[in-house]
Amino acid sequence: MILARVIGAGQFIQRMLWSQLSNLWACYRLLMRRQIALIFAVLFVLVCSSFANEKYQQPGPIHLDRAGEKWAEQTLHKLSTEEKVGQLFVVWVRAKFLNVEAPEYLQLRDDIRKYHLGGLTMTVPWDPPFLYRSQPYEAAELLNRLQKNSKLPLLIAADFERGVTMRLHGATEFPHAMAFGAASNLEYAEAFGRITAQEARAVGVHWNFFPDADVNSNPANPIINTRSFGEDPQQVGDLVTAYIRGARANGMMTTVKHFPGHGDTATDSHLGVAQVTGDMARLKSVELPPFQRAIEAGVDSVMVAHVSIPALDPDPNHVATTSPQIVTGLLKNQLGFKGIVITDALDMAGLTRLYAAHIGRAAVDAFKAGNDVLLIPADLDASYRAMLEAVRTGEISAARLDASVLKILKAKASLNLHKTRLVNVEALSTVVGKPENLALGQKIADSSITLVRDNGKLLPLKSSGTAAPGLPYQKVEEVRDTVVVIIFLDDMRTEAGRRLEREIRERVPDANVTYVDPRVAGAMADDVLKAVDNAKSVIAAVYEVPVPGKVMKGANAVTNSVGLSEASGALLQKVLDHAAEKTAVLAMGNPYLAQDYPAIQNYLCTFSNATVSEVSVIKALFGEIAIRGHLPVSIPNIAQRGAGIERPAQVSQGVSRHAYSQGN
Repeated sequence: MILARVIGAGQFIQRMLWSQLSNLWACYRLLMRRQIALIFAVLFVLVCSSFANEKYQQPGPIHLDRAGEKWAEQTLHKLSTEEKVGQLFVVWVRAKFLNVEAPEYLQLRDDIRKYHLGGLTMTVPWDPPFLYRSQPYEAAELLNRLQKNSKLPLLIAADFERGVTMRLHGATEFPHAMAFGAASNLEYAEAFGRITAQEARAVGVHWNFFPDADVNSNPANPIINTRSFGEDPQQVGDLVTAYIRGARANGMMTTVKHFPGHGDTATDSHLGVAQVTGDMARLKSVELPPFQRAIEAGVDSVMVAHVSIPALDPDPNHVATTSPQIVTGLLKNQLGFKGIVITDALDMAGLTRLYAAHIGRAAVDAFKAGNDVLLIPADLDASYRAMLEAVRTGEISAARLDASVLKILKAKASLNLHKTRLVNVEALSTVVGKPENLALGQKIADSSITLVRDNGKLLPLKSSGTAAPGLPYQKVEEVRDTVVVIIFLDDMRTEAGRRLEREIRERVPDANVTYVDPRVAGAMADDVLKAVDNAKSVIAAVYEVPVPGKVMKGANAVTNSVGLSEASGALLQKVLDHAAEKTAVLAMGNPYLAQDYPAIQNYLCTFSNATVSEVSVIKALFGEIAIRGHLPVSIPNIAQRGAGIERPAQVSQGVSRHAYSQGN
């Protein structure tokens, strides 16, 4: 009996143990299944993430590895002659929303396929004087769509001389290049390159036609002016190389222009043939050093100018673009440049006037001179057919064609476009217009403000309070003549001066602000001068920056100018005749303005009409920021390069805007 009970108890324990073991095994198997599921889930996420990363561009430092080189070489050998010729051409794309059935979009898509285009230059719609900036999302979506339309990845370029905000809203705004010369801080120039590269690549632009290596030694230059860093070859070279360093490290190809130098000219090459008259000794000491520095810094491309340089090529029918002596002899052989040589736009009058009878020959002659990329031909079809004919007849050898196409394909591979050509539109909001970048753009503009003349009787201006808030449509502004502001523009219909006015009204709500352009200057003169006579202080803000192709009728021909028109200039002179002592003249761009108005007693230069510069100059005018800028150029009969009256900040920005309303 006892034995039976013992045996029974043992069996019971055995069953219990087996049950527990079974439960443990079931739990173990369940746990393992969950772990495996978790592992698979993690792997799935990683694979999806990797797939997403591979689907979109991941910009990094420009680098051509062996795999990219191999792709370029293999691709070259697969291309037909027609496809090779097409890779040389880059044409406009105007970034805006386009329906897939829109004629403009279909034309662009068909041109990419028909002519096997190598790239596009992104800009926006322009109806002078209005430039209709677009949105980053619209630009990125359109460029992605066009990339899908192309057999080979497209190299997308742009003219972002002042950053992406030149063409698209919401991006970081920077002042003109000359403002960087006034601030004289290489870290600013490098950051300029870095931020522009990051924002450009986020939108789908790989190649910037900047920095400008021109040495602006001619005050009468109508087209370079503030686009240059200054007149000193050493400083220009320093800033050029800093920009290149920042841009290339962040995946953007760079271009120095306008080889071999457009700074010592007095003609806009968009309108006619500009001439550089210096001899070889001057070219070597002034014009060429910044280009040499850029080449040493690894610049990706050099843009050749439509300028005549008798010291290098005396042929009157040659501009630099079509001169073998300049492009191949000087740039490639003497300076040792191995990268991409690109023409300036082939539709500019400085070139087309030489080829009126056969517009397609401009492309052929430019290529034979040594250029690799043919930018914006005046007639794409005629230029493409002329190039094809030149290759088929042997005028252009197959080896010469292959050499240029291989450069272009290697450039695409160095950007990893052979792997991924699309951008992640959803990532734009994390890259474009970061607050810290916007703040830096403003800081750079602040640092560039240069006080050239100060009679000690006017500056800083005093704030009289802040504008009182009001209900929409019910606010009535009171205007008095205590502070009179005259804003001189080429065209009052543009947005120039609007931010300047808002900044002034934040400090002087009842300021009398008047906009003037050449069409109304004469008719408004009496009213303006009456207000000036009654004023305690006058601000004359003159907006003049280089505008490509800007037409002004001169005595003998159509010209371009960065000076005031006759009517506007006459009004400014009358203002100075009446009230020079109490007038501050703000050069919102062209710093050479003062040479035409020697009576100016208080003179501040911003070197730019950018919004950040408008904000900066008003802060400086009211003593809210220190003034530390120095002229990067000499103003004849006014001041030498390096001049600049430094002033400490005299009132905090918070006090200036708020405390005065409380009677402080």
